Amino acid sequence: MSKRCTCKFHLYTKTQMLGTVVLMESVCPSSFPLACKKVVTVSEKHDLWLTKRRNSTRLGDGNATKSCRKFSMISSGRFAMKRIKHGTVASVTVGSLDSNPNYKKIQGDGSVKDRVSYGGSNSTTFMKMNEGIGVLNFIRGKNFFITGATGFLAKVLVEKILRTVPDVGKIFLLIRAENKQAANERLKSEIINSDLFKCLRQIHGNSYEHFMLSKLVSVVGNVREPNLGLEADVADVIRKEANIIVNSAATTDFRERYDVAIDINTRGPYLLMSFAKKCKKLELLLHVSTAYANGLVLLGKGRVMEEPLRIRRGESMAGENCINHETPASPYPTLDVNGEIKMALDYVDRDFKNKGLTRKMKELGLERARKYGWQDGYTLTKAMGEMLIEENKGDIPVVIVRPSVVESTYREPFPGWIEETRMMDPLILSYGKGELKGFPYDPKVVLDIIPVDMVVNATLAAMTRHGMAGKGDVDIYHIATSVANPLLLEDLASFVHDHFISTPWIDFEGRPIHVQPGKTFSSMDEFSADIWGHVIQRNGSATRVAANGKLPQKIESVCRKLVEKAKYLADIYEPYTFYAGRFDNSNSQRLMESLSEEEKKMFGFDVKSIDWKDYIANVHIPGLRNHVMKGKGLMPKD
Repeated sequence: MSKRCTCKFHLYTKTQMLGTVVLMESVCPSSFPLACKKVVTVSEKHDLWLTKRRNSTRLGDGNATKSCRKFSMISSGRFAMKRIKHGTVASVTVGSLDSNPNYKKIQGDGSVKDRVSYGGSNSTTFMKMNEGIGVLNFIRGKNFFITGATGFLAKVLVEKILRTVPDVGKIFLLIRAENKQAANERLKSEIINSDLFKCLRQIHGNSYEHFMLSKLVSVVGNVREPNLGLEADVADVIRKEANIIVNSAATTDFRERYDVAIDINTRGPYLLMSFAKKCKKLELLLHVSTAYANGLVLLGKGRVMEEPLRIRRGESMAGENCINHETPASPYPTLDVNGEIKMALDYVDRDFKNKGLTRKMKELGLERARKYGWQDGYTLTKAMGEMLIEENKGDIPVVIVRPSVVESTYREPFPGWIEETRMMDPLILSYGKGELKGFPYDPKVVLDIIPVDMVVNATLAAMTRHGMAGKGDVDIYHIATSVANPLLLEDLASFVHDHFISTPWIDFEGRPIHVQPGKTFSSMDEFSADIWGHVIQRNGSATRVAANGKLPQKIESVCRKLVEKAKYLADIYEPYTFYAGRFDNSNSQRLMESLSEEEKKMFGFDVKSIDWKDYIANVHIPGLRNHVMKGKGLMPKD
């Protein structure tokens, strides 16, 4: 008996007769152990005749169709077969898929299967499909050049492309490494061997590594260096072959050294744009920014529009894309982007021998950001990067996608995959471990988070739409939820609490840690006092050892460290946990609506479909505990 296949994957197999493509979305039950094996066989042949006439379809001996929960055939031309469940033709109720589960109650468990109705016919039927924007046709055969290739978002993007469009061209991956051998080692260890790609491994079986190496090309380089640090011959190849450039290189550390953040997030896009202008076949440059690059938007109030950030007369300011009738004038001084870059780099040249330089540069980043109206050095340097792209793009078509807080996968390639702690995750884990009883935040503030697979789908749709248009404009897309499907911080706290009540963190002695509903604090003093009291209470027996009434040194040290950690987190997150701005996503909604129904199934990113309670409690936190914490704190399995 083979192991149960628990992942969802897509498989495409062309037919020579009808020009159709098969899409397999499978969660194979253990009662049909041959399903995955048959799928791999089909994938490897790539020339299997799926039909002998239009009115009947059979895959292999029929078992693979029967063994999979969902099966779709979609046409690369004018017709498409509807979904099949256990051999029957499915009729998809699209309206129910577009409903918002956070505002409208859905029967069942709220999963997609409860929102799909199935017909009873055993014969295959075809339906006329909306042509959509042609995502598959656009990506097919294209050569990509991707920076930040070993990062969280880029890896999910690469996985999606290879799984849905296996006949894509080459994907050149810019990897920081000492030499080609080291780059190849990173390619294997961080991408090919990553759990993220297990669905592709199941599809291709023994030929998986050969397939991956036939598509992925590691190139040694660094966006901080002229010509991206590429060797001359490698640079020539990419300039001749690249059709699409995706810039996802970034440092996302809120407290990064200011000079480092400027080098990667600001100068990096400028250097990449200079390289892109020499690419002979380039159709589009897509830059991954952040919705928070808009800044504090006039004290965090208003609706932030999908508009470019521009340098006007050599200067710019935070919040200029915000619609806010209450606060018409910005309280922040204007920003001289080029002057800011020079200042940071001169600072390093002047004090490079100073042992405290790293700390000073981190403090400088936060100081400059707060002065000019951004949350931190990360958002400020990302904003300046956008400004330099806008100023230097020339005739190159540019798309800028601005995701909000990117978190674990919602559905693809399987729910809950995440590689490292993201923005809200340290707080979630600290709460689950019993280290935090609460946090300073406004319960009515919306935290704008977005699953990474939705970001990837929106990215592919945006590059298709504007790559085919070929216009030398800058198009902006907020991939965000705060307008269409807002998640209040008080609801987030409730969902996190629900998870740790049902699946508590297990301490080193095997005891479950029982958490109480999180408190909210209006000041740092109140927050700090509560932490001190909590630690003393947990270690009450030890405090009685001190005859003079003072805390024992060990307990005091523990208290101090926890307070410092909590204060550090509170200071970092304050601009986000009290941020009242909302990110308009009208462009993204129109882009979503332009997709055909089949494209929506494959590349959909309807944020209204996110059930926040299910995602936070049953998808994201379990993914965090399994993939990042590697099962630490979970009850050992028998």
